[in-house]
Amino acid sequence: MHSAVFLIEFGAIILGLGLLGRLAGRFSFSPIPLYLLAGLAFGKGGLLPLGASEEFVAIGAEIGVILLLLMLGLEYTASDLVSNLKTQYPAGLVDFAFNALPGAAAALLMGWGPVAAVVLAGVTWISSSGVIAKVLGDLGRLGNRETPVILSILVLEDLAMAVYLPIITALLAGVGLAAGSATLAIALGVAGAVLFVAVRYGRLISRFVSSDDPEKLLLVVLGLTLLVAGVAQQLQVSAAVGAFLVGIALSGEVAEGAHTLLSPLRDLFAAVFFVFFGLHTDPASIPPVLLPAFALAVVTALTKIATGHWAARRAGIGIKGRWRAGGTLVARGEFSIVIAGLAVTAGVQPQLGPFATAYVLILVVIGPLTARYTEPVATYLTRRRAAVPPGKGGDTVPGAAGALSGAEAVAGAEVVPGPEAVAVRVPETGPESAPDRV
Repeated sequence: MHSAVFLIEFGAIILGLGLLGRLAGRFSFSPIPLYLLAGLAFGKGGLLPLGASEEFVAIGAEIGVILLLLMLGLEYTASDLVSNLKTQYPAGLVDFAFNALPGAAAALLMGWGPVAAVVLAGVTWISSSGVIAKVLGDLGRLGNRETPVILSILVLEDLAMAVYLPIITALLAGVGLAAGSATLAIALGVAGAVLFVAVRYGRLISRFVSSDDPEKLLLVVLGLTLLVAGVAQQLQVSAAVGAFLVGIALSGEVAEGAHTLLSPLRDLFAAVFFVFFGLHTDPASIPPVLLPAFALAVVTALTKIATGHWAARRAGIGIKGRWRAGGTLVARGEFSIVIAGLAVTAGVQPQLGPFATAYVLILVVIGPLTARYTEPVATYLTRRRAAVPPGKGGDTVPGAAGALSGAEAVAGAEVVPGPEAVAVRVPETGPESAPDRV
């Protein structure tokens, strides 16, 4: 009887997730908020709490986190990561200062203590790679000049996770300073060793794992990932970091083949993970934290826009591209929930789970909107500010786009780096001219 109930519950969960995913796809937005809402509806205090399948859902959620990090690692090679560290680290530092510190400050202001402050800093810091990748594809911006800047910031955030997760794991476990330092040293040592081996011997590793048979390739890559993740967790590092490092170590055709084979599994178990997080959040606990979550979401949306604008300006991208880069980075999602989930499991702060749920729900909905409309709104406001009296048309436009003169800003000028100098491309003006649309 128990087995039959389990199959009914778990089958209903998977079917429901599929229908919610189709609904989200029809309206071209991320299904993450729908998955979270489904978890809230069928969790503690929900409409119809589940019981028989909860333990299996918990295991599936853990596998979902591991696959999310593995697939993320498959996107990058070790040489790409090293190159990004060398050239884009200032953008990573600005990203941390602008977006992690507001989360830490909010936790301290609410009286949650230093451990919760470190957790909430991670929640507000890390953008959603999955949501942003989908938005870039949906808007046709994968070939835009600002897209490499966006991806570089995401890569640096992913690298920072390899350091951040061991720290937060040690803090949540309540270990002392010495044990925490040892955990961090082990994590950094393992990460450095994997990067070194991947750069020097990546082809040999990929050749060892490679197989022309999709079934064998799937089994070897998945088994290796789960094994390394388990060993990493046993060493008090992080199962997610172990999976991320496995992804980095694989490259070439192996990475492409594994990505194709594992994508459906990743999507399935990632959806289960979001449902699991919602299952452990009482819907009645969200309204009390909704207002502060919304306020923090607005603040960190603005700081992400400022981060992208600064990074794109540093890379020589034009004004419109700067605003597009900033607006695209706003969405938070899977990593914010992963970080909050660790804290919820450890029982650090009862309100942290509902707060993170509300925060992610807000930004995962707002994120695609800011990606689409930040640049047109900024262009409109800049043009209004550039409307100066006759004879003063050469005044500099104030604000973040102040590098151009008023006349250039009115024309929607784009700064394009040339071989030896910076040229200014000014679109044609006339009765039929209109702001660029992507």
